[in-house]
Amino acid sequence: MKKILFGIITLLAISCNEKKETKFSLNGATNGIENGTTLYLNIENKIIDSTKVENNTFAFNSKLPSSPLQIIIRKKDFSQFRYLWAENNPMTFDATKTDFKNAKITGSESENLNFSLNQKTDTLPRSERQKLEIEFVKNNPNSIISASMLSFYSTTWGKEKTKELYEQLSSENKNSKFGKEITKYIELNKEPKIGEKFADFESEDQNGKLIKLSELKGKALLLEFWASWCGGCRQENPNLVKTYEKFNPKGFEILAVSLDEDKESWLKAIEKDGLNWEHVSDLKGQRNEALLIYGINGVPDNFLIAENGEIIGRNLRGDELNAKLKEILE
Repeated sequence: MKKILFGIITLLAISCNEKKETKFSLNGATNGIENGTTLYLNIENKIIDSTKVENNTFAFNSKLPSSPLQIIIRKKDFSQFRYLWAENNPMTFDATKTDFKNAKITGSESENLNFSLNQKTDTLPRSERQKLEIEFVKNNPNSIISASMLSFYSTTWGKEKTKELYEQLSSENKNSKFGKEITKYIELNKEPKIGEKFADFESEDQNGKLIKLSELKGKALLLEFWASWCGGCRQENPNLVKTYEKFNPKGFEILAVSLDEDKESWLKAIEKDGLNWEHVSDLKGQRNEALLIYGINGVPDNFLIAENGEIIGRNLRGDELNAKLKEILE
């Protein structure tokens, strides 16, 4: 079963600067796009502005919350799209000889840095890509790209490396939104290992009731990290349902922590998959506090906790989980 790794997901990020509003202008040129086609400007999945393509040209003159800021310019069906770092400078977008993804953009130093890095890492294996990204953060402590990247990859790179890189960031980056997220991760993170005691936390269930991990009783407790949008999680759920039905009468319990941001999607997935155990979520997505405490960098993932509070297994699935529970409970 493949795990969805957060580091693979492209980050939609909010700027670090504290400016209330900034002007944004971009003149674009495309190829092969029909007259009248609408292009959208998105921030964090929200449409902020739109414009029409005429004779393969378009223009945005918008107001953005801050600068620099990562945005996406896209067609309605996402058949053409481009993430880019917008700055409070006149910018140009040239896709006359290529697609949106590889359009040449001028007017944003942040975008130039980001695009150059992506060009180097795009086809590399994960381990090699990570080395270059870490080097980038070290070499560019003043860039918002570094703060954004470190915040996003903190659980992947781990507490020790994250703390080391954070200490090298500029004061402005440390005080940014991203810097505050990194600080929170460093403060919360415990990364308990097999053989160690579980790390306690509490979070709200579907009805707003606070559930504390240490208050759940059972001879074996599975702390399951998942999300409604995670294909691997949803594919595994029928197996987990069978395991729960078999071992719950013998003292097996599950606490599922969802990394969803949309409550309706979370609740629908619980109902559709028939997940009849305890569920919690703070609806903060990849900034979920339990995720930060346990250092989760991809889902599905889980920790099996014995009655005495010791972690006795991690990322156990299917037959492997059943065998472990049979050993403990039968």
